[in-house]
Amino acid sequence: MRSGNPALKESTFLDLGSGTVVSRAEGAMTLNGTVNKTGFLLLLTVLTAAFAWSQAFGADGNLAPGFSMYVWGGAIGGFVIALVTVFKKEWAPVTAPLYALVEGFFLGAISALYNHLYEGIVMQAVLLTFGTLFALLFAYRSGLIKATENFKLGVVAATGGIALVYLATIVLGFFGVSIPLIHESGLIGIGFSLFVVVIAALNLVLDFDFIETGVEQGAPKYMEWYGAFGLMVTLVWLYIEFLRLLAKLQSRD
Repeated sequence: MRSGNPALKESTFLDLGSGTVVSRAEGAMTLNGTVNKTGFLLLLTVLTAAFAWSQAFGADGNLAPGFSMYVWGGAIGGFVIALVTVFKKEWAPVTAPLYALVEGFFLGAISALYNHLYEGIVMQAVLLTFGTLFALLFAYRSGLIKATENFKLGVVAATGGIALVYLATIVLGFFGVSIPLIHESGLIGIGFSLFVVVIAALNLVLDFDFIETGVEQGAPKYMEWYGAFGLMVTLVWLYIEFLRLLAKLQSRD
């Protein structure tokens, strides 16, 4: 079972080993439990995002002195907590809520910045993100989209390619070099963002399949938190990509 999401990878359930039997005695992973925990993580994210948004600008309308703290602190902190969660899945009941809280600071600050530059863009990105989530969930549950092995392989390969492009962008940025066209608001840049949005959205299908497989295999109860965390990772990525796409479109007006 493949997933483009590094948090929800093929070997996750195999890595649980013999501990799964012991955990089943304490309760197994359920779909409703995973959904409820995903909702809780979203609530935590919204709370800290709202706080960071309120702190982003001063009375004069300019960026507040501590603005960058929320952006970089949230981004780096969320990345570190995500790594810990991936390698210590049994800690997910604690680390998943921490990830949601810390990532909320990042999302709130960066959203405030985007909305300051392009008014109304954040609400559009939020609606598109959740609209995509529910549309793909309906398509998956109704059988319109099936997570076949070829489908998974294609999405994983595309996700890996995007990750390499972003990694190259970061590394080259340290040397003052930028990859031309794809990060600009031209047709190529918009086309690239559209492609990334589609791949991020298709990762939701793999996440649904991963969670469903965990429920069917009777994964330990803490995997509900881990599944919810993995879904949050994809939703955060999708939301950021929608922001980037909408910003490129509006900058052309």
